[in-house]
Amino acid sequence: MAGLSSSQIPDGEFTAVVYRLIRDSRYSEAVQLLSAELQRSSRSRAGLSLLAYCYYRLQEFELAAECYEQLSQMHPELEQYRLYQAQALYKACLYPEATRVAFLLDNPTFYSRVLRLQAAIKYSEGDLPGARSLVEQLLSGEAGEDSGGENDPDGLVNMGCLLYKEGHYEAACSKFFLALQASGYQPDVSYNLALACYNNRHYAPALKHIANIIERGIRQHPELGVGMTTEGIDVRSVGNTVVLHQTALVEAFNLKAAIEYQLRNFEAAQEALTDMPPRAEEELDPVTLHNQHTIMLRDSVIQECVQFLEHCEIFGRNIPAVIEQPLEEERMHIGKNTVTYESRQLKALIYEIIGWNM
Repeated sequence: MAGLSSSQIPDGEFTAVVYRLIRDSRYSEAVQLLSAELQRSSRSRAGLSLLAYCYYRLQEFELAAECYEQLSQMHPELEQYRLYQAQALYKACLYPEATRVAFLLDNPTFYSRVLRLQAAIKYSEGDLPGARSLVEQLLSGEAGEDSGGENDPDGLVNMGCLLYKEGHYEAACSKFFLALQASGYQPDVSYNLALACYNNRHYAPALKHIANIIERGIRQHPELGVGMTTEGIDVRSVGNTVVLHQTALVEAFNLKAAIEYQLRNFEAAQEALTDMPPRAEEELDPVTLHNQHTIMLRDSVIQECVQFLEHCEIFGRNIPAVIEQPLEEERMHIGKNTVTYESRQLKALIYEIIGWNM
């Protein structure tokens, strides 16, 4: 279907072809077909809506916002298009424009969603007190019945991000964990949890969440062609960057590299590192990692790591390190699939590092 043009599509099958391309994440091809079709019928609501969706998935947020602006002008009675326009402008980092459009929405149906968006904008602009006020309003239930109150996953994630930004990593971990419990597995939230654990120097749980992201991403997207294990995966050989970002695989590998680097396991860090930067954290930038030289771990840091792992070793005997699926053909040895076993391995690694530097 590569290079398919509108003239090659049989009558009555255009919509089915476009939806098939979108289903297969072939958004660029769908954009080509939809753009050509809209030149002939520029006021097609369905075509413009699908084009906006494809642009958004391709992270062409400004183009998506332009499409949603046209839709809101064509159908002012459908206020969701203004909301989508504001969200796309926010993703494009056009914060004043996103705020302006968001303030035009006065439909109570979208009140909590607009409040979330305004909180995200204030957070991105560095207005942490303003963002906190809006998030607390969401979590308190003041935003209406659809806000979810204290069990609202989006509100919990937003509060976790605020706590993380303020340096309260342990509290941020708690919010991200509650958000995962409320919404189920979400790659971005799981990555945020791993990142908060990393900054709190809790490397073992951070690695556990990273392994979960990698395993789920590979299992859910076998089309990536990176195999079915987390060892020896070369993310750089994969061309579908949209799927990689949706699954947070790139971020997971970079964070894994950063943890290995902090533990001075430089060879493992080099193997885990990808050549695509993570979303936000400067300290995880691959170029920074490549250009750093040897660092020295304070004795107190080593003692904290060893003490933490010893506690894990004591209380983790009956806690599985990896939740295996019931139908898996190859199962881990029961003695190895425990937090205790992994804690001993990490502690042995630390002792090896200490001995190596003596």
